[in-house]
Amino acid sequence: MINIMSAAKTLALLVVFIFSTITTTQAQKDSINTKEKGHIWRNLKYDGGFVLKSVGNGFTQPLRWQKKDFLTAAGIVAGTGLLYAADHDAHTYFLEQNENAPQVLKEFGWYFGSPQNFFMVSAGIYGFGLLTDNEKVRETGVLIIGSAVTSGIIQTLSKNIVGRARPTDGDRNDFDMFSKEPGYHSFPSGHTILSVSMAHAIAKQFDNIWVKAGIYAVGSIAPISRLWAGAHWLSDVGLGYAIAIATVDGVDNFMKKKSAYSYANQNDKISWQFKAGYGTLGVVGTF
Repeated sequence: MINIMSAAKTLALLVVFIFSTITTTQAQKDSINTKEKGHIWRNLKYDGGFVLKSVGNGFTQPLRWQKKDFLTAAGIVAGTGLLYAADHDAHTYFLEQNENAPQVLKEFGWYFGSPQNFFMVSAGIYGFGLLTDNEKVRETGVLIIGSAVTSGIIQTLSKNIVGRARPTDGDRNDFDMFSKEPGYHSFPSGHTILSVSMAHAIAKQFDNIWVKAGIYAVGSIAPISRLWAGAHWLSDVGLGYAIAIATVDGVDNFMKKKSAYSYANQNDKISWQFKAGYGTLGVVGTF
C-alpha cells in the first residue's frame, strides 16, 4: 500500500519541478552570454535591492492611491464581508467533502503552501536565474520573493492583530486580538497567500490561457485543502487570494515602471499546442 504522505511529498516535489522547469524554459533563449567574473555577486546585490524596494513600495503605495485603487480596496472589503456571511454554511459544506477528498491532494496542499517549501521553490527558481545569468528567470524569482515578503508581513500583522479563531478552535465571531495562540491566527490564510502568490507570479509569464489555468489550478489546491481540513473559514481564504493577487500585481507593476529588467528577447514566448494522433497525446512547446 502506497504511503499517502510520501505520495503527497512526491507530488509536491514533482509540481515544484514542473513550475521551475516551465519558468526556466520560457526564458532559455535569454540565458547567457555574460561570463565575466563577479557577475553573480553583482546581480545578487541588484536583485536584493529590488526586493527591498518592492517591499517598501508596497507599504507606501496606499499614499499614492487613485480613485480606482480605493474602489478596488472597497471591493475586496465588500467581497470579504459577503464570504464572512457565508462562513458557517461553507465550513459545513467543505467538511462534508473532506471525507471523499483525495488524501494526496490534502497532503499536497499542506506541503505546497507551507513557508519552508514555498521559499525552497522560490530560491530554486531565483537561484537558477542567478547562476545562469538569466534575466527573465531572475525577474520571476524577484517577483515571487518580493511579493511573498510583502504579503507575508501583511498576513503576519493581520493574524496577530485580528486574532480570529480557526474553525477548530471557535466560532467565526470569536476574536482575541493580539493573541499568541495559533488557534487564533486564522485571518487571513497564510497557505493561500503563499501558494496563490507563487501561481500568479508564474502564470504571468505565459499568454496561453490553458497553461495559465493549469498553474492557477495547482495554486488553488492549498487553499481548498485548508477548507477541507477545517483549518480556515472561507473568508480567510478569500482575503488570502485577494492579498496575494494584489501584492503580486503591485510588485510586477513597480518593476515594470522602474524598467528593472530588460532582457533581449522581450517577445520570446513559448507557443503551446495540443498534439493528438495515433498512439500519441501531449502538449508541445515551440520556442
